[in-house]
Amino acid sequence: MTTAFKPTLSLGPVYYLWDGPKWRDFYFRIADEAPVEHVVLGETVCSKRQHFTEPHIAEVIERLEAAGKRVTLSTLAMVTLERESRHVRDLIRDSDHPIEANDLSALGLIKGKPHSIGPLVNVYSAATARVLAARGADNICLPPELPMRSIENILQAMPGFSFEIFAFGRMPLAISARCAHARSKGLTKDNCQFICGEESDGLPLRTLDRQSFLVLNGVQTMSNTCVVLLDELASLAAAGTARVRLSPQDCDMVAAARLYHAVLDGSMEGEEAIAGLAEVYPGAVFSNGFYHQREGAAWVARGRDAALGHG
Repeated sequence: MTTAFKPTLSLGPVYYLWDGPKWRDFYFRIADEAPVEHVVLGETVCSKRQHFTEPHIAEVIERLEAAGKRVTLSTLAMVTLERESRHVRDLIRDSDHPIEANDLSALGLIKGKPHSIGPLVNVYSAATARVLAARGADNICLPPELPMRSIENILQAMPGFSFEIFAFGRMPLAISARCAHARSKGLTKDNCQFICGEESDGLPLRTLDRQSFLVLNGVQTMSNTCVVLLDELASLAAAGTARVRLSPQDCDMVAAARLYHAVLDGSMEGEEAIAGLAEVYPGAVFSNGFYHQREGAAWVARGRDAALGHG
């Protein structure tokens, strides 16, 4: 990649329910081996999952920071209960780390403290980005459904501001007060028995004619396809993107990060990295349709329309 400006790599929060030791060991390896500079930690999807990770978060932060990573803590994407509201208030009040807001309810509490805006907040225009920046946000991760034309318009309107692009992972599409994942297994949200932990990469859904469609992750609905913006990194860098975000999937994320890093530093072409990523995340269906103003599940290869999906 030939550009005067090279974005840095960031790692978003784990959206899935992984047991505590797996979650801890994942971040230990990220700290020791992954070429990422920024790491977002914390439960974003369901507050009931917090007790799996809270016993390990202090040692994970220590390990990441010892490796030179910059740590940000994430807020919940939907606050529906008083204990959830209390958790967000306590997190913002007590944290020594910057906070990533993934729900607008956090903005009134977070003003005046170092913070960023996550991809679950709908920032679709430069006007919205300016309001958030004026309130103190120092980084905004744009939603994955934006096409490149919109990304360029926003970045050009705010030169020098730190924008982040969601470039790898299942897209977070929606979040609900109810848990479809539990209901699909005959359970309720209040008595879910943490059933979502049985699918460490989400529960695939199919249409009546057996076409892969979406993925359930507790109260969250995600895309079936995995966003892969590797061939697009040069254009994103030229537009002024500051960070490229990888969203953790249940695959070798260190290897995935190395492939993105190799494309960013010009030691590997996008096409070669995509082939490597298919080995790192076998069976995944890749997509980049939104970026190219297509349906989100589409795969556009080197500017030419390819068959829907990739795998």
